[in-house]
Amino acid sequence: MISAAFVQSVRIGVFATAHLLAFPAYSLAQGDSRAKHTPISASALEWPYPVNPPNMPDARNEDFPVRVPDSDRVFLPSQLQDLFSAPDWHPKDHPAMPDVVEHGRKPGVYACGYCHLPDGAGRPENASLAGLPVGYIAQQLADFKSGARRTAVPVRVPPQLMIELAQSVTNSEINAAADYFSRLQPQYRIKVIETDTVPHTSVAGWFLAADKAAPTEAIVNRIIEVPEDLKQFEHRDARSRFIAYVPVGSVKAGETLIKTGGPNKTIACAGCHGANLKGAGMVPSLAGRSPSYIVRPLFDIQSGAHVRSAVAPMREVVKHLTVDDIIAIASYLATLH
Repeated sequence: MISAAFVQSVRIGVFATAHLLAFPAYSLAQGDSRAKHTPISASALEWPYPVNPPNMPDARNEDFPVRVPDSDRVFLPSQLQDLFSAPDWHPKDHPAMPDVVEHGRKPGVYACGYCHLPDGAGRPENASLAGLPVGYIAQQLADFKSGARRTAVPVRVPPQLMIELAQSVTNSEINAAADYFSRLQPQYRIKVIETDTVPHTSVAGWFLAADKAAPTEAIVNRIIEVPEDLKQFEHRDARSRFIAYVPVGSVKAGETLIKTGGPNKTIACAGCHGANLKGAGMVPSLAGRSPSYIVRPLFDIQSGAHVRSAVAPMREVVKHLTVDDIIAIASYLATLH
């Protein structure tokens, strides 16, 4: 399982988060001459980078059976917490998983399908891998290993797990996982709703969950992406669906930025990401991705945290984008199938 040192670093990071978020994102990369883009405020970092509060309940000791809709499989909560076993509720939805995807390899190579799910759909706290090119997936592992791919809020566990995994995974394991995920068909499971008010949310497992009993609140320059069925999502069902609440008018504004670049803002995305934004060569697809996920790389690049050579052209692309612009871009992309 996770090393004791790693667990301790996470505990320290959780308690440090309040202090970390008190500074603009560019201060997270002090000493890096590349980190001179527009500062990102602390409030802008809170919703796309949820951090678990301390003393969250641990379900590993619970022993009641768990089920999800349209599956005859049964798991225990302890099984759903095992990073070396990807819960496969719907085995007919995908081909047989390679061992590294289904089980990983102890002590440090976690099952790829645990976080990114057996059908490669991913979740808001990480990335969808389905349909991405083999070379692109392999390059991300190399960048996590070298430290070139970093994040504006480094205390979050999902990227920490990727960094730890990248130190131990072999080339053959990378190739097997990348080949598997590249052959999968991306699934569209996001409903985008433009609104002025949203459910109150809390952090639950590095993602946001709606508190339906609490009063609604103003959306205020955020995207609030939550599972439609929280229990289904917590049980790691790859068929979970999501609602993305976005500010009124953001979808249209995002379409304009995506297609034209806007006046003195950026450039049209299709030139690199393909006519339908479904990727071109080593450039990844954007269509239909989790808006929470889309926002993070844009913030990471703009803040100077993400420094791998392949994103160098993106630094100028995102340099003049405001938080509202980034929200608009992510909102529009989430509407595309």
